[in-house]
Amino acid sequence: MRRPVGGDGVSARALQVAGLTKEFPSDDGTIVALAGVDLTIAPGEFVSVLGPSGCGKSTMMTIMAGLDAPTGGRVTLGDRPVTGPLLEAGVMFQRDLLLDWRSCEDNVLLQFQMRGLATAPHRERARELLEMVGMARFARRYPRELSGGMRQRVAICRALVHRPPLLFMDEPFGALDALTREGLNVELGELAARAGTSVLFVTHGIDEAAFLADRVVVMSPRPGRIVGEVRIDLPRPRPIEVREHPEFVRYTGRLRRMLTDGRQEEAAARLRADGTEEASDA
Repeated sequence: MRRPVGGDGVSARALQVAGLTKEFPSDDGTIVALAGVDLTIAPGEFVSVLGPSGCGKSTMMTIMAGLDAPTGGRVTLGDRPVTGPLLEAGVMFQRDLLLDWRSCEDNVLLQFQMRGLATAPHRERARELLEMVGMARFARRYPRELSGGMRQRVAICRALVHRPPLLFMDEPFGALDALTREGLNVELGELAARAGTSVLFVTHGIDEAAFLADRVVVMSPRPGRIVGEVRIDLPRPRPIEVREHPEFVRYTGRLRRMLTDGRQEEAAARLRADGTEEASDA
């Protein structure tokens, strides 16, 4: 695990959810998206959340970031309840959400304008991050002039420019081609490790989850709950070639089996439920 950003502030506190549940009303009754989720992210820890589509992993992330309220359970940062958006955190979603009328550099600086802060003192920081991800020469370009991978590099810079102790990422590279995605995995791992940021990274990619994380937690099909975890004990920085290492292959094999077991359990439960309904109708 990396060193946290340091000090006695937000960066030195664990983010924790306990007994988390989330329900949504529907025409057929209530949809239970999350059922009794418990999870702690230590300071400086990179945690990947892996699970099938529709298991509630994105819902869990938005609740942990304070962007949605749980139906039950609690979210805490240290001893402080999370009851609204964590303004000190960075957030990335599946879409880059860049503003088309702002240059790359000004998109990165949007974090400060949203907080009512002057941007001039932070331009050097924005340029430094753009340099780190190979985007310095595109700083004055506009999003429409960029490829998908380039846009996501700018979005990473925007999420990190205010030095957040916490970073929430919801499948940010899912729409990219394989090679671009792998390159961004390497860059994100290096940036987060250098900053000591705590990261919650949502994905359904097994290799991506293992490559990035200190720990991978696996969620069941809906209703989502954590059914297991795997600690990834591989040194950092991690070059992309680490995916060919026998130990990495063992980690991904364990994760794949956990996901497969979860699907089999879900199918068995559905068969049992169907059998019960048929018996009651007879």
